[in-house]
Amino acid sequence: MQLAAQIVTALVALIHVYIVLLETVLFNSRGRRVFGLSKEKAEIVQPAMSNQGCYNGFLVAALVVGFVHPDAAIASAFTVFGLSCVAVAGVWGGVTVKRSILLIQTLPAVIGLALHFAA
Repeated sequence: MQLAAQIVTALVALIHVYIVLLETVLFNSRGRRVFGLSKEKAEIVQPAMSNQGCYNGFLVAALVVGFVHPDAAIASAFTVFGLSCVAVAGVWGGVTVKRSILLIQTLPAVIGLALHFAA
């Protein structure tokens, strides 16, 4: 069960690395296409997307600390915090932006949390 929790948590972290890249360095190319934005609209929202990418980077950082911290209790706390933040952000994104965010972001995080607590 622990291995499954780690695999799902790693998947969540990798999804968010991709999201960080889409919202920051790849925004004017691939990011704009993934988010379905015209060039004009992308120019308007680029600063906000870059900021959002920064926050997604913090979520990745929390999950990475959960993998590498030598104290198991602290590592677990970072993992739970990171996955919980991803789940909440996913629900908010699903309600305010696009329903598919619930499947892409929230569901993997909730599965990761369930597996983590079951382990």
